[in-house]
Amino acid sequence: MTIDAVLFYVLAVVVIASALVVVGQRNPVYSAFALVVTFCALSAIYGLLGSPFIAVLQIVVYAGAIMVLFLFVLMLLNVRREEGPKRSKSMRVAAGALALAFVAEVGYVVTIAERGSGSATFDASTKPMAELLFSPHFAYTFLATSVLIVAALVGAVVLAKKDEA
Repeated sequence: MTIDAVLFYVLAVVVIASALVVVGQRNPVYSAFALVVTFCALSAIYGLLGSPFIAVLQIVVYAGAIMVLFLFVLMLLNVRREEGPKRSKSMRVAAGALALAFVAEVGYVVTIAERGSGSATFDASTKPMAELLFSPHFAYTFLATSVLIVAALVGAVVLAKKDEA
């Protein structure tokens, strides 16, 4: 096993563990910080797979801009620790079955990947990506996303505003 393979598996464990913390954490701020760890480890995996542009994009866009927006909204709304619902036995059985299915799927993907030929690489040069993203087709998607983000921020401000009446 090469050092790249060992590093890949270590980063994969970090991604899965931090993603489980994101889902399982009751404090939303801790969950958001665990999501930053997930994004950074995922960026390192992209770098190992030979895609430095996607790795940097992952850090700048997701770990940088989107997480700042999430934390801003969380702190603006002053979200407290989540009060968990009562968990029934059927929910626990369903969660266990889904976890088992997830482990089986990961095992299947790992065995298929080990049978594959060579290491995976991505063609992630900037020119074809820029031509695709800045084409007229995706311009509307960017505009719609920006309007959605502004609407979410306005909604967060309205929800955070104290009733003075």
